[in-house]
Amino acid sequence: MKDKPQTPLLNKLTPMDESGGYPVRSGLFDLNGATALPDAVNFTVQSLHATAITLVLFHPGEEEPFAAIPFPDHYRIGHVWSMIVFGLDIAAFEYAYQVDGPQDAARGLIFDKTKFLLDPWARAVTGQSDWGADKGRFYKARVVRDAFDWGQAYQPEIPMEDLIIYELHVRGFTIDPTSGVKCPGTFAGLKEKLPYLKDLGVNAVELMPIFEFDEYGSGRDIEEGRLLDYWGYNTLSFMTPNTSYAADDAPGHEGDELKDLIKTFNQNGIEVILDVVFNHTAEGGEGGPFVTFKGFDNNVYYMLTPDGHYYNFSGCGNTLNCNHPVVRNMILTCLRYWVIHYRVDGFRFDLASILGRNEDGSPNSAPPLLESLAYDPILGKVKLIAEAWDAGGLYQVGSFPSFNRFAEWNGKYRDDLRSFLKGDDGVAQAAAMRMIGSPDLYHPELRQNASVNFINCHDGFTLYDLYAYNGKHNEANGWDNTDGDNNGLSWNCGAEGETDDPSVNRLRHRMIANAWTALMCSRGTPMFLAGDEFGNTQFGNNNPYCQDNKISWLDWTLLETNLDILAFATFMIRFRKDHPVITRAMPASASGFPAISFHGVHPWKNSYDWEDKLIAVMYAGRTADGKADDIVYVAINAYWEPLEVSLPLLLGHAQWTKVVDTSESPKFTDEASAEAVPGQLTIDSRTAVVLVARAPQ
Repeated sequence: MKDKPQTPLLNKLTPMDESGGYPVRSGLFDLNGATALPDAVNFTVQSLHATAITLVLFHPGEEEPFAAIPFPDHYRIGHVWSMIVFGLDIAAFEYAYQVDGPQDAARGLIFDKTKFLLDPWARAVTGQSDWGADKGRFYKARVVRDAFDWGQAYQPEIPMEDLIIYELHVRGFTIDPTSGVKCPGTFAGLKEKLPYLKDLGVNAVELMPIFEFDEYGSGRDIEEGRLLDYWGYNTLSFMTPNTSYAADDAPGHEGDELKDLIKTFNQNGIEVILDVVFNHTAEGGEGGPFVTFKGFDNNVYYMLTPDGHYYNFSGCGNTLNCNHPVVRNMILTCLRYWVIHYRVDGFRFDLASILGRNEDGSPNSAPPLLESLAYDPILGKVKLIAEAWDAGGLYQVGSFPSFNRFAEWNGKYRDDLRSFLKGDDGVAQAAAMRMIGSPDLYHPELRQNASVNFINCHDGFTLYDLYAYNGKHNEANGWDNTDGDNNGLSWNCGAEGETDDPSVNRLRHRMIANAWTALMCSRGTPMFLAGDEFGNTQFGNNNPYCQDNKISWLDWTLLETNLDILAFATFMIRFRKDHPVITRAMPASASGFPAISFHGVHPWKNSYDWEDKLIAVMYAGRTADGKADDIVYVAINAYWEPLEVSLPLLLGHAQWTKVVDTSESPKFTDEASAEAVPGQLTIDSRTAVVLVARAPQ
């Protein structure tokens, strides 16, 4: 029997050079970043204007390098440097770069060879695992060997119209002791809550930013102490998970805990969507830190004015130059990386309108980046969701250049439903359009499943606070309550903040139930904020981006306090799943009813009286098995007095049965035990009802 042939070591393939005291050879130019090889490490970086680059090595945790290895000039092809270094133990060092080049601020060239720079293609950033600590004066990377075993894992690939998205902050979800998890504030802690999420009925979680960010370095001091960058919309590194969100940060295995979370959630029918921030970075503007992109190619990675200053369409000091070919390729490669190596199911793009701006900041009707993302084969089945506006005034809800691949956070749904539910005049027509999928914004045949419907998200009031506060209470943020949305379309139901008045509290719970009814009975993809299902409060703060405390953390004791809210939310999620006629066009019903119809206090009105404070929508079709009609009637009375409503006449001996009435207690009834209602129905003030047609027995 012949011996198994041995793979030759890289250092025997070609003659080697010596640089910085280490044997080196020309590297693998198409492998960006630092890649572990069998007996060496490959380092590849790129810069359009750099004249020299040096690899700098550090012992773990130290800030003084133990080696500096310049890239030899002949280890460069075009604008890419690549070098293989031998004799390195990936667990025994951290690395950064020093980059030299021209100084011409007017042209955006600000190279500084004295600065230690984080690798733009890093897979792990070191020194970040201790949440809330001062991490030091610069950032280093670590080499990661990807050995995670995905086994027979597969992605659920749930149709967009069937998703129920649960937006959460990884730390805030379980960091409060009331969460009862073993690993609070981490990916592992989130995994511990899987049974809860399954019982609730959600099938997608949207994680607020989990890319590496420095919560301390991006924070600020006020008289009361240090405010941290809690939300994390300030990216340091686009291809590294936040190590402070990992309970186990063993060197060389960064990311494994997140991969295990995604694998486990997928196996249990829950997709994982990442909220990604490609509109700006943590480097800020002229006064911001010099971390990575400024030192490699400032005028490539950022949008600059003709005199070299930073455009600020993000509101955070700089704007990523997304449609520059180099940056466009980096973003596409980054998203591919998360899909291939982390099996991510989708991405929500923060301030996505920036992704469609030209290099001079002007909007592009067919942006190259968005086109690349829309047609990329690796991204072919992942969800792409745009926040279709930016801080520079570009608002594209309904007009985002989607190439029929991007869904949108429907900000008009939020505003119109909030306004209608609290009883504003003249908004019933707009709110009704939002409930049926916003066909006035998204042509059903051209942009299917484009609307992500939400009433609340991380940015603004919680659902409980929406009906507990007339105005924002952001004093703790240190801006004299000037930050945050000034037009939250909220209503305190008669008392500002917490109250012992039982009538006010009953009304608040009814208003919350009305919102749940509208959201789960709307066509489009519903999304809600973690904690809204059990009345979590932020005490009136509608912009807690810097509040790493009880303001932002979920208080799990409210599960028991507001058990009625949780039960109702869980019921409405299940009801939506049981009636696909709400979510999609089904085969025509035997009744001959149209798939969607509007009704007022009188049915089948030729000219809908949109001034009525009533929305009545009927969905009709066949059941999934094609054996019976599935007809759902949803009516919301936002008026402060009861309304007498005549119902559409059903054929034969079919009857309307009432499964939801938010004025009653309990507010819902299982369909099997729901009682029939006559053709006339009194809908109480500020009340939602849901009826289901029951065929004759």
